[in-house]
Amino acid sequence: MADAGYNQFCPVAKACELLQPRWTLLVLCEMWSGSTRFNDIHRGVPGMSPTLLSRRLKEMEAHGLIRHDATGYHSTAMARKLEPIVRDLGRWAHGNIDCEVSLRDLDSRLLMWNVRRKIDPGQFPGRRCVVQFTFPEQPAADRDYWLIARPGCETDLCVSDPGFAVDLFVESSLKTLTGVWMGWAPLRPALDRGDIYVCGDAALKGSIERWLVLSSFAGPVPDRTDGQAV
Repeated sequence: MADAGYNQFCPVAKACELLQPRWTLLVLCEMWSGSTRFNDIHRGVPGMSPTLLSRRLKEMEAHGLIRHDATGYHSTAMARKLEPIVRDLGRWAHGNIDCEVSLRDLDSRLLMWNVRRKIDPGQFPGRRCVVQFTFPEQPAADRDYWLIARPGCETDLCVSDPGFAVDLFVESSLKTLTGVWMGWAPLRPALDRGDIYVCGDAALKGSIERWLVLSSFAGPVPDRTDGQAV
């Protein structure tokens, strides 16, 4: 670490040496959110190449941040002590960085991977339910996603048509749905205006505000009396 580090005994400098390599904190966040398999971790950091992810995981294991066994990758006790600190950092950024700055970096795959994680399956009927999300302005490869909820199972995300009948269709621009999911704009007005268009099963449509659980960083929608638009 000496050649690449700060060469200071300061604890903050030492922490930065350990955590600053690009993607390290995002990989940890994905693991804290429940991903343990390589492919699932990669879906949570889609801008990272598989080769780089593999190298970074090895480095993180060598530094004592994670461990790897037959069940997958897991954060260590040392890393888990960081989690509340990193969550606070996210809350600070969410509350202090203008949302328009964040909304310049849109990624439909990353959004839907995280939407999938927060879906409340308890709000669905006791059967398989398929919800198709469409972002019409996106390239074909990033336009359509299918969430599949089954009783007693984790919600699945498909990026190609799974071949099941769709119970509910949700259509929105990527910017609109991202802004709503992150808590920068309220869901109900977006639905009422048709900015988020929903059609299909009446029960699923009527309960969307219950099963479409927002980001853990989403709090009360800010009052945009300063003229800023989401």
